[in-house]
Amino acid sequence: MKSQAAVLWEQPGKWQIEEVEVRDPGPGDVQIRIEAAGLCHSDYAFCTGDSPVQYFPWIGGHEGAGVVTAVGSNVSSVEVGDHVVTVFIPSCGRCRWCASGQGNLCDEGARIMALGSNEEQFRVHTAGGQGVGQTALLGTFSQYTLVPEQSVLKIDKDIAFESACLLSCGVPTGWGAAVNAGNVRPGDVVVILGVGGIGMNSVQGARHAGASHVIAIDPSEYKRKEAENFGATEGFADLSEAAERIAHLTNGQGADATLVSVGVLTPEIAGEALESVRKAGTVVLTSLGRAGMSSIPADLMMFALYQKRIQGSLFGAQPPALAIPRLLQHYRDGQLKLDELVTKTYSLDQVNEAYEDVEAGSVIRPVIKMEH
Repeated sequence: MKSQAAVLWEQPGKWQIEEVEVRDPGPGDVQIRIEAAGLCHSDYAFCTGDSPVQYFPWIGGHEGAGVVTAVGSNVSSVEVGDHVVTVFIPSCGRCRWCASGQGNLCDEGARIMALGSNEEQFRVHTAGGQGVGQTALLGTFSQYTLVPEQSVLKIDKDIAFESACLLSCGVPTGWGAAVNAGNVRPGDVVVILGVGGIGMNSVQGARHAGASHVIAIDPSEYKRKEAENFGATEGFADLSEAAERIAHLTNGQGADATLVSVGVLTPEIAGEALESVRKAGTVVLTSLGRAGMSSIPADLMMFALYQKRIQGSLFGAQPPALAIPRLLQHYRDGQLKLDELVTKTYSLDQVNEAYEDVEAGSVIRPVIKMEH
């Protein structure tokens, strides 16, 4: 199967539209015609070099929705014609983590770092036969892709692809950071650092959990204003600007939870977030930091004496197979804004332009509407 795809050849670099060849399905594979792909900042980090690329050439994209066009002989969860969303953390359903309800930490997740090995052979090649890496085994910046069965989830056919693709990452990651990892409770004061495609859903999750005040922190005035439409009670350009308001709302104690979803996590941002929470408060980190960043400037006495907690969060600290159907039900019930997250759609050959808009802070979540 020939396909047009956005491919990265070097770091730093830009996506180049190339023709690739997608392999026929093996026994456990699912071939998908991608209809829409969300542009997460994690994919842009490959272009800047903030996140390492395992193998060049490399197809971007891990948020995707489309139609199953072929399946392998051992595939049982989906069939040709089904509508699906991609899942960037494959879940086996059998390992210790899946068995304990933590499918987002499934041991199968190690496969996304095994491209080109005996455990994970290339599913996509250049016209000349060279293997092509796929982000998180997916590579949704492509008209067609081939993925493991564990990396797809069937959805109802009445959900628009442009909205559905955001369930692959941004929506559950942000929502779950508040509801699960942050353990937000009614009456809480919650601070959200970065209100893009993930943080905007942390805003929604925090309000759903009953937070009395949701403070959106972002340098983009556009995003701060948009955050009010998703449930934020107020917005500030940076954390220092918000400090007086946080102190006023909490009698000087600090926020109950600070959720960090900035484009690139730095030690300084993590340290500021830790300072912003009260005793026994929680800092939730969903952002990725640059490779090699390994220390946070923090007073270590805060941990023992104040019981502050730093909590990592992957896919919103919830199993994809549970989270995605639940969020779709919230969407149907009017408790989750999904369509409104899609600020603007782009064609595949506009992928670099879309990321320029992300960096300019003029969009929440841009989406590639794939042409066939």
